[in-house]
Amino acid sequence: MITDPIADMLARIHNAILAKHESARVPLSKLKLRIAEILKSEGYISDYTVETETAEITVFIKYGRDNRSAIVGMRRKSRPGRRLYVGHRDLPKVKNGMGIAIVSTSRGLLTSSQAREQRVGGEVLCEVW
Repeated sequence: MITDPIADMLARIHNAILAKHESARVPLSKLKLRIAEILKSEGYISDYTVETETAEITVFIKYGRDNRSAIVGMRRKSRPGRRLYVGHRDLPKVKNGMGIAIVSTSRGLLTSSQAREQRVGGEVLCEVW
């Protein structure tokens, strides 16, 4: 049993990047699927597929011409032992706007810029840059 599934997902993607793999496999959940959707829409991963028979998400990592991944770093902010909730005015700007923060709001998972536009706060799950 995994106590922090989001941290596990981020660690699997990070380890795949370090090993220069083209994909990482993550156990399936609705939350992780939405995180993969956000990472794809923001251009951090090239694609993802859902395999229902094995209950896994395959995340395809995006590499540039120089074999460097689009994801430079990831950090888990809110953890099971210490939750981090912020209002819409206090949403973080990651690396002066060069990265994104994924926020769990009452309107679903949003990036920090989307949450700021919609004027909703929530739990800051992670930062990606």
